[in-house]
Formats: sequence, C-alpha cells, structure tokens
Amino acid sequence: MSLRQTSGMFSNPMWFLPLVGFLLCWAFLPPAAAQSCGSQGVAVQVLGSGGPELQDKRASSSYLVWENGQARVLIDAGGGSALRFGESGAQMSQLDVILFTHFHVDHSADFPALIKSSWFEDRKRPLPIYGPPGNDFMPSTTEFVSDFFGAGHGAYRYLSELLVPGEEGSYKMRPHNVVASSTPMAVFRSGDLAISAVRVVHGAVPALAWRLEIGGKVIVFSGDTNGEGEGLVRLAMSADLFVAHNAVPEGATGVERRLHMPPSVIGQIAEDAKVKRLVLSHRMLRTLGKEDQTQSEIRKRYSGPLAFADDLDCFPVR
Repeated sequence: MSLRQTSGMFSNPMWFLPLVGFLLCWAFLPPAAAQSCGSQGVAVQVLGSGGPELQDKRASSSYLVWENGQARVLIDAGGGSALRFGESGAQMSQLDVILFTHFHVDHSADFPALIKSSWFEDRKRPLPIYGPPGNDFMPSTTEFVSDFFGAGHGAYRYLSELLVPGEEGSYKMRPHNVVASSTPMAVFRSGDLAISAVRVVHGAVPALAWRLEIGGKVIVFSGDTNGEGEGLVRLAMSADLFVAHNAVPEGATGVERRLHMPPSVIGQIAEDAKVKRLVLSHRMLRTLGKEDQTQSEIRKRYSGPLAFADDLDCFPVR
C-alpha cells in the first residue's frame, strides 16, 4: 500500500468505527474471574487483598463467600472493597449476613457505601451484622452501625430508615455484638450456613476470627491477629480453606508483631489445625516481594496447598 493510499485511509474516519466499537465492548466486559466465581458449589472471592496502605494498589481486607451463584456472606469491608463488590457481580440483596473481624479502617471503611448501594436494590429482608464488642477506643458492632445510621447523631442519619425500628424502610440492619472466647461459639445459622467465632489477639483491639460451614465445606478467616492462644487452631480445625493474613514478614518485632502473626506462626497454626488449603491475604508493602521467604518459613511447618491472594481472586472450596 502506498503512502498516499495509507494517508487516504486515515483521513476517512469510517474505516475504524467497527474497531472502536469492538474495543469499547471489550473494555466494559467484567473480568472473567468475577463473572464465574461461585457459579457452582462454594467459593471464596477476595475483594480486598491489601492492608491500610494505598501504595500497595490493592483494596483493603474484604471477602465474599459464594454458593451456587449467590453471594451469601461478606467478611469485612475495607477501603476499595465496595468497588470490588460491584465488580464481582454480587448484589447486597443476596447477602445472608455481614461479619466483621474488627473495626480498623482497613476492615470497615466501605461499609456505609455498601449499605447505600443496598438502598437502591430495595432489599426485602433484614440484614444481620455481627462483630466484636467495643472497649475504650473501639466501638462495639452495635455502636459502629449506629454511629453511621442512627437517627439522632449518625453520620448518615438520612438513611436511618434502614436501622431504626418503626421508621419506614424496605429492610432493617440488625447489628449484634459477639462476646467470644478461645472456644468456638455458634453465632448464626441460615439453611445450610452455620457460623461460629473465637476471640483473637490483635493488640488491644477487640477482634474475632470466623468459621463458616456451608454446602458441606468449612472456611476459616483469621482476620488480623498475632496468633497467640489456642482459639484460632480450634476454630480452623480440619478447614477446607484457611484465609490467613500475611501482614508482617518473618522477624517482625515491636508493635507490628503484637498485632500480626509472621509466616512461621501462620504455618504452625495451619499444620496444627490440619487445614486442607491455605490462602495468604492482607498483603502489605512489608510483605509484598517477600513471597519466597514467606513460603519458605511456612513450608517448614505446613506442606499443604498454598496461594497468595490478589484482588478478585476466586478460590473454589473443594
């Protein structure tokens, strides 16, 4: 083709319109993983695989549990996870329950955005919300929800119809404080879904780990914890999938070690509990790029399947 012919082609915009249409259609297709997660059986989708740092370019901690194409349980709602929730194809009207491990910002900041979205879906049934009790510097679960949506002083009290009894609304949030111990405690049941919790140590912050039994499978979420005590091992016993937080590297000391468990502790808990598969999430800048070291420490104790989570990853539970 001559230069003149080429120039003529580019001077006529009609030739590339079909290409533009194709590219636009492709650009707006949702990710394949998001479309297919949990379409059959039970699966965990990682909405947020990061921590509180924005530079990790990940949404903060949040997980969805799917069963046969329905998003049934949301665990935590850290910053950026509401966008990931939408990308996953889930609907707030599908959820049976929301669980919180604790109320640090990177586990709870997108909660009001999700609730606002639910208002547009016109959910028709109550929404149970379970999380830890409070202390002097952390709200309880009931206080946390009320601080956002309470009628008198809630930050978003214009949505109080979704919380306050007697106000007209399509559904009501039902928050509950879970005062747990190191012995697993039954918290919630709906159909084939049963949920239990233990208290875990995350510095001075009230915190919980969660166990879900659904569709004949067992999934456990450690949340943030330094791994002290026997509660997490008891909760994770024989789990089909154990999601643990890889927030600090081996050798961490000081405050970060009092808050989080290093790889050696994760590996020991996974081994002691005889979990069938381990997924590492809550991946912060101090652990990103150290996957080989992390895996090496875990492999000294645990030999089962191991994966590092990224946003929107889907893990079928087999």
